[in-house]
Amino acid sequence: MTYSCFDLELKDKVAHLRFNRPNELNTLTRGFYAELAQAVRDLDAKAEARVVVISSTGKHFTAGMDLGVFVGDGIVAAGAAEVGRVRETLRRHVLELQDSFNALEQARMPVLAAIQGGCIGGGVDLVSACDARYCSKDAFFCIQEINVGMVADLGTLQRLPKLMPEGLVRELAYTGRRLPAGRALSSGLVNEVWDDQAALVAGVLQIAAEIAERTPLAVYGSKQMLNYGRDHSVRDGLEYIATWQTGMFQGADMFEAFAAKSAKRKPVFADLAPIKKF
Repeated sequence: MTYSCFDLELKDKVAHLRFNRPNELNTLTRGFYAELAQAVRDLDAKAEARVVVISSTGKHFTAGMDLGVFVGDGIVAAGAAEVGRVRETLRRHVLELQDSFNALEQARMPVLAAIQGGCIGGGVDLVSACDARYCSKDAFFCIQEINVGMVADLGTLQRLPKLMPEGLVRELAYTGRRLPAGRALSSGLVNEVWDDQAALVAGVLQIAAEIAERTPLAVYGSKQMLNYGRDHSVRDGLEYIATWQTGMFQGADMFEAFAAKSAKRKPVFADLAPIKKF
């Protein structure tokens, strides 16, 4: 399928989703949110990709939410004059936008973000929902919402404190200051910093290729356990992994891993089953 806000390439079990509106600073339009959720859920359902890499083009990763989302028939459009109905409509629109980024977290495969230049406003919401983040030296992150008189509402304030020190998140959320690449690395927001965008994308695609060689069932299980453990107690997490292993661990992938190592070859694992709607 062709998308208007990004290009999508699938090669060797790695899906590369690349924002393609550099002249508009890759702002997040209404169409972008719908396309992102559709693309990621499509990849997940077909089970052809074992990893998704999200990168961008131009000077900035994204300048954040496009103003068109707020005006005209955007999220501030009421559709009804009575204030309660206006607010219910607004809440529903916000939940719909959140769901686009939730798709990254809910996907069975890992999602890796390769960030250059500015990652602003909604961009921070987006990358905080990814499994891992990487950036170039020129990258910076900004919780822009406070600078325009609003509260970040698509996941930044919920996910970012799980990724880096809460005090730093609070400082960024209250001041709207930029977090440069070096401090993003030292605070744990990103895993690695590359010299430039070309090296960044090549490096992240290499990490994705390494993940794609592992059994997708165990990778999916690891993602499930990490997400669940983030939101639950240690005891709850241990109970969950015990139940997961009882149902999902059948041994075939482990035997293949041992056989491949013994034969000094790469293991060959089956894809996850496609998701079929009933």
